[in-house]
Amino acid sequence: MIKSLAVLGSTGSIGVQALEVARLHNLKIEALTVGSRIDILENQIREFLPAVAAVADENAAKELRIKVADTPTKILSGADGVAECAACGAESVLNSIVGIAGLAPTVAAIEAGSDIALANKETLVAGGKFVMSLAKEKGVSILPVDSEHSAIFQSLQGCADKKQIKKLILTASGGPFFGRKKEELENVTLEQALNHPNWSMGAKITIDSATMMNKGLELIEAAWLFDMPAKDIDIVVHRQSIVHSLVEYSDNSVIAQLGVPDMRIPIQYALTYPDRFESPVRQLDLTEFGTLTFEKPDYETFVCINLCRRSFEKGGLYPAAVNAANEKANELFRQGKIGFLDIARAVSHALETAPQNDDYSLGDVFETDRLIRSQTERLFL
Repeated sequence: MIKSLAVLGSTGSIGVQALEVARLHNLKIEALTVGSRIDILENQIREFLPAVAAVADENAAKELRIKVADTPTKILSGADGVAECAACGAESVLNSIVGIAGLAPTVAAIEAGSDIALANKETLVAGGKFVMSLAKEKGVSILPVDSEHSAIFQSLQGCADKKQIKKLILTASGGPFFGRKKEELENVTLEQALNHPNWSMGAKITIDSATMMNKGLELIEAAWLFDMPAKDIDIVVHRQSIVHSLVEYSDNSVIAQLGVPDMRIPIQYALTYPDRFESPVRQLDLTEFGTLTFEKPDYETFVCINLCRRSFEKGGLYPAAVNAANEKANELFRQGKIGFLDIARAVSHALETAPQNDDYSLGDVFETDRLIRSQTERLFL
């Protein structure tokens, strides 16, 4: 088990649960970062006494410096401060920052030689080729925290030959609108879209679940993490969120990982791998659920899944482009400026207009992100 940890995005759902796991196993917290929630961060600093903490919002950082002046924790600010925390030298850096903002800190942590517990799927969606090459060069492990990717990772244990893997199967809850047709979604409200049936997540990720864009992003992430072509990654809707994902082998045997829908299981495994320890999660009682169901996604209604699949197959900067369009459109929907179905329209438009560049740099990723965000805003406003 690791002994030291940095948590990026420590006040979000994943970050808070990661600190609960750290508390259970007496892990030393070296660094914490947040966007602006300094009220929660102050309490975390006083409990864990990290050497350094960062707040992306400059003004909030100034306020926090005053609040925790009696502690030994150094307070940094802005994107550079977050990246410095990522590069603090902790054995593992758990990245739960939401969106493309998590990419640069992941790169900083890899450069510093830390293993990555990855809960920021956009890191691999937007910069997969660059990030995976850098991790290999630095000898750094990237361990998945997302429940679906952790399930695949666990189901692959003991598989020594990649040729034995026939297919990866990601499960999806289906979100709040499963079973509805496109015409029924034209006028859905933000409140309805935020009503996820199984998971408690931040607003951006919950909207991604409602559009099922999250499953498209997870498909791209799985392709990079497990070195699989997109055509060999399937998606099934599993409303109960008990089977977290599956691996089909060459002999048609299928191995799955099951558990109650609680993120502390994959968080802990990413931090204790290859060992398993007692966790705070309740035991799974299958008789409590009775029936587990599996259905095909409605790709005509939830078009974002296959838009992501196509972006990965096209390669280069196309995944970064569809991610940027989704992030901006998701934000505009939460602000009440566009409709729910406009999110998919923005993603589709980005896929058709993005620049092609197979040999891209990190700078190219961020420039594409900037261009597509601007383009998406002009598309609707």
